[in-house]
Amino acid sequence: MIKKLHDAGLRSEHAYTAAVASIGLSFLAWLGSVKGESAGTDRADRWGIFVGEWAPTFFGLGLALAKYEER
Repeated sequence: MIKKLHDAGLRSEHAYTAAVASIGLSFLAWLGSVKGESAGTDRADRWGIFVGEWAPTFFGLGLALAKYEER
């Protein structure tokens, strides 16, 4: 799978950038939900956590791609 992603043009830097962006997006999703919805902080927390769970996946993908690129 990593080879196919690499052959498609995805590099470790792309995955790391997506991870950092998802951290910022997590905060923005939380803030937008708190300010834009009347559901309260419970729903905002769920949105923030949902988007925040993407970051470790992207970091892991970045590490796998980095190891593949070293070869």
